[in-house]
Amino acid sequence: MSGTTTNTATPAEGESLQEAVWRLRSRACWADAAALLTGDDPEDALQRAALLVERCLYTEQGWEDAEDALRTAEAAARTPEERGAAACERGFLAYAATLHGVRDRADEARAALGRAAALIPPATPRRALLDFRRGLVAQNLANAPQAARAAYRRAHAGATAHPDPLLLSFTWRHLATLALRDGDVAEARHGFAESLRLREEIGYLVGTAPALVSLATTEPESRARRLRAEARRLHRLLGGVPTWLSAQVEPGETEAPDEPVATDGAA
Repeated sequence: MSGTTTNTATPAEGESLQEAVWRLRSRACWADAAALLTGDDPEDALQRAALLVERCLYTEQGWEDAEDALRTAEAAARTPEERGAAACERGFLAYAATLHGVRDRADEARAALGRAAALIPPATPRRALLDFRRGLVAQNLANAPQAARAAYRRAHAGATAHPDPLLLSFTWRHLATLALRDGDVAEARHGFAESLRLREEIGYLVGTAPALVSLATTEPESRARRLRAEARRLHRLLGGVPTWLSAQVEPGETEAPDEPVATDGAA
């Protein structure tokens, strides 16, 4: 589902292009979603790249396609903000490659996100996404939870000011992860529950199983079992995507690391 083009890669009757892209993306059909974006303008090029970068994070494959799309987006960028947005995607791809052990690109991730910070204006939707991704690098590559928390809070404020429920689902989730690390189970449960609620409301199917698994870590065992069972059902429905969730939902698998959370690839 995540790597092949199917006959779902066409807008349904009465469906806009962006609605079709979202429908496919939310169901782990990133290549199909990217194939719908046939324009040559910088926004289409950037969105194609973002979709294929997100596919890498969730499936651990498609790296060359993402690199090709990203180079195209970088070449098409005209304004400082467009160049900053492409740099943000470059940093996110390097982060994903490092996190999954494909190659250590941590320095590249930091440098690219730093370039993005110099180009993307404050108080914009893209800035909120950039703040979130800088938080991911701080949390998962630098083991700097305080810096990560500050970045997530900035991203949360930005996603609230420029309503972005998908990004909010990620900021709630990662703030909750840090709360759980600090032993604040009640705060963690609240954050995980908000993340799950938002993902269910917007129909982000590919992110719902991870949200269920996270919430299960804060619930009594009887409810936790039900949450994990629902996560397993959804995970199998999507053909084992996200790949890194398998060890947490499939019996007999070894323990997996914390979820390498993806963000809104359309930003």
